[in-house]
Amino acid sequence: MLRLVVQRQLSSFHWCLHRLTRELEKKFSDQLVVPTLFIVFVAQRRMLRKPTRTSRVKQKRPRSRTLTNIHEKILEDLVFPTEIVGKRTRVAVDGSNY
Repeated sequence: MLRLVVQRQLSSFHWCLHRLTRELEKKFSDQLVVPTLFIVFVAQRRMLRKPTRTSRVKQKRPRSRTLTNIHEKILEDLVFPTEIVGKRTRVAVDGSNY
């Protein structure tokens, strides 16, 4: 089960995460047919589109609002108690990344 949290409140959720997860798993375990239930807390983030020639944006887009940065932060939220140590980029024979 995915629970969205306001980004500013995510750090306060981290310190009580184990207790809160245990309580929610107990609460929802009776209602679901699936015996294993995973509860994940992810911050709700806002992405700004890439500015184009026709867009009338006067300010520069912050790095925290880019698509790549938001994907990295969601991945960090999913694996919260642990840290991501390394990432790999796979390159195909034709030179494209996947």
